[in-house]
Amino acid sequence: MTGIDIRQDGPVLRLTIDRPESRNSMNLEMMHLLIDQVEVAGQDESVRVIALRGAGGNFCSGADLVAKNAATTTRPRVGSIQRRLPTQAHRLIPALLGTQVPIVCTVSGWAAGIGFHLALASDFCVASSTSRFWEPFLARGFTPDSGGSWLLPRLVGMVRARELLLLGRELSGDEAADWGLIHRSVPDDQLEATSEELIARLAAAPTVAAGLTKWLLHAGTGQDLEHHLTDEAFALELSSRSLDFKEGLAAFKEKRDPHFEGR
Repeated sequence: MTGIDIRQDGPVLRLTIDRPESRNSMNLEMMHLLIDQVEVAGQDESVRVIALRGAGGNFCSGADLVAKNAATTTRPRVGSIQRRLPTQAHRLIPALLGTQVPIVCTVSGWAAGIGFHLALASDFCVASSTSRFWEPFLARGFTPDSGGSWLLPRLVGMVRARELLLLGRELSGDEAADWGLIHRSVPDDQLEATSEELIARLAAAPTVAAGLTKWLLHAGTGQDLEHHLTDEAFALELSSRSLDFKEGLAAFKEKRDPHFEGR
């Protein structure tokens, strides 16, 4: 009913955008459910990785503007968008960036608008070669939301960000990988296996250390070196007290592969 299929598969929380009749465009109910799931996963010790994907051949074609406009019978007060966005798309992207649970996004077909930004805000995005990444905002006559104008310059620089946001250039999966926007692009028939291999690797990683490393990478983009080194010392203090740290040392001493339990 919500358009989001939720399933926990051992240590993997699988979130599938499931509205294929609209190319998996997202309505407000779906955004709120994704926010809830990501935030809860960050506190659930049984979840060691989040797998995000779309059903039916597309990842996500953006926000469902048709449904949003159809639900509005009267002109809203001035400032309506500014008041609502912080609880919707502008809460979802920070939730993905802020959770210490690693996120793997698998993209086939279209990733447009907020769909594009969900892929960018994930820790790893694996896309099919034939997938399409697109910023549709100016083509529709309005400005970017859901963090696009923040994410893109940091990932590919201002020149390419302008090309995507102002000129509306579409990128194939191969081009997105070449630009450094995503982790990897693979042929369609290798997408599932490549994605699952990465998900399994993260699910078996030292969860505390992985989560703190993700936090350091995100926090460091807005800090000077002195404050960031303080955060590194804090993260090292925590991770070195974990059971996985002890297992890593034991495995090194015994010349074997470690078996991390996420603790």
